[in-house]
Amino acid sequence: MRRTDGARRRLGSGAVSIVVAAILVGALTLTGILGWKWYSHVTAGSSPYDEIGIDVNARLPAPIREWGCARIMERFPRAVPPYGCQNGQP
Repeated sequence: MRRTDGARRRLGSGAVSIVVAAILVGALTLTGILGWKWYSHVTAGSSPYDEIGIDVNARLPAPIREWGCARIMERFPRAVPPYGCQNGQP
C-alpha cells in the first residue's frame, strides 16, 4: 500500500518542541555533570592529576580556572601544578 503526498505526516510544532527540549535537557545535564566533576576535582579530589578535572579546568575562562588552580595548590602545595595551572599556560 502506497501513501500519497497528502497522507504523509509532518512533524508538528509539538514534536519539534519536544526534540528541542530534549536537546536542552541533555546539554544542561552534561554541563551539570562536568561542572560537578570539575568542582569536586578542585575542592575534594584525591589527586591534582585527575584527567577529566584537568581537561575541564584548562578550558574554563581565566577567572574560574585561576580559582580552581588556587584551590588545587592549597590542597596539594608540594605537587607539580597540573596542566592549565602552570605559569605561562593560557
